[in-house]
Amino acid sequence: MTVNKTHAVTGAFGFSGKYITKELLANGHDVITLTGNPDRSNPFGDQVKVFPFNFDNPAALTDCLQGIDTLFCTYWIRFNYGGMTFDKAVANTRVLVNAAKEAGVRKIVYISITNPDINSPLPYFRGKAEVEQIIKDTGLSYSLLRPAVLYGHEGILINNIAWMLKRFPFLPVPGDGEYKLQPIFIEDLAKLAVEAGAKAGNQTIDAIGPDTYTYNDLVRMLGEKLGRTVRMIHLPPILSYYGSKPLGYLMRDVILTRDELRGLLNNNLTTDSPPAGETKLSDWVEENRETLGKRYANELKQHYKTR
Repeated sequence: MTVNKTHAVTGAFGFSGKYITKELLANGHDVITLTGNPDRSNPFGDQVKVFPFNFDNPAALTDCLQGIDTLFCTYWIRFNYGGMTFDKAVANTRVLVNAAKEAGVRKIVYISITNPDINSPLPYFRGKAEVEQIIKDTGLSYSLLRPAVLYGHEGILINNIAWMLKRFPFLPVPGDGEYKLQPIFIEDLAKLAVEAGAKAGNQTIDAIGPDTYTYNDLVRMLGEKLGRTVRMIHLPPILSYYGSKPLGYLMRDVILTRDELRGLLNNNLTTDSPPAGETKLSDWVEENRETLGKRYANELKQHYKTR
């Protein structure tokens, strides 16, 4: 029997936060959300109460976390943009985590990344490691979930590869394309997060799906499922980076960053752990072949306030 509790989810109107919220509601729990865009359309209506992050007002942040059982923290940035930096994201998360402790939150479930490293030269992976340590230092119970690549109907990477395959005669691939990825279905991650939140004690889980692809094999699989001829052009990594700039300009988006490229080439998105998710990417692509890649998924429009 499920005991009704109230949980907090950061970014319930975004990608991972939305699916965690759906899973919590489906399990009979109450949910509030903390968001940087409180005026954004609320797909949950009056089921989810909305509060601003209030990073600059820790007392107010603590107040809205009173009575919360578990904080599901998905807050992060993909790259520095518009005055938001990785250092600031770490500092903001510290404020949030400390507010959770002050409010008496029982547990924190944090969506991290595969292979976080406090000594990494890549700020994304270093920042995630810093946040993991901040959470540990609170003394609160925690679950650290470390996904590599998320996919689903609002996902970006898989969708945009499909979008390019459906529109262009060839696909540029950085380097030899033999670096690996282990994607996990967003609904699998949400279930994993909610299950972890209900458990006592601490956990660190590599939240990867059942498939391990080289980038080349991922592109080939997508082409096969979508009925598209795949013509890959392997380019020097730096040329791939600069080559993405014109498309980014046309789409008013950031297609690829140097750090993301380095992370791929360093195989930072793969582990030796057993799979935590069950859904096979190829099955999901087969089921969604008509809609996958139909429209370009714009990172800046989804996650940043742009004009």
